Amino acid sequence: MADAPYRWQGDTLILNLQVQPRASRNEFAGVHGTRLRLRLTAPPVDGAANAALLRFLAGTFGVAKSKVSLLKGTAGRAKQVSIAAPRKLPPFISPP
Repeated sequence: MADAPYRWQGDTLILNLQVQPRASRNEFAGVHGTRLRLRLTAPPVDGAANAALLRFLAGTFGVAKSKVSLLKGTAGRAKQVSIAAPRKLPPFISPP
């Protein structure tokens, strides 16, 4: 189901994201095609946006930063991220 904005692999959540750097605040902003749109305040310079992405997702899903991994998209806006055993889920994510 590669066309969905997210999927579960066991207890690991895989998110397909479209990231917008230099936004006014850090927030999820709906769906963009087959990806969740995510706005980040950090600029896309020297990995700052990727670091902010991992921090934001760790806080949102209630896990340590070490449980969040960037799988694809280190240099682009389209990213794929895994979150191992998330403890909190936003309302738009269904449990496994």
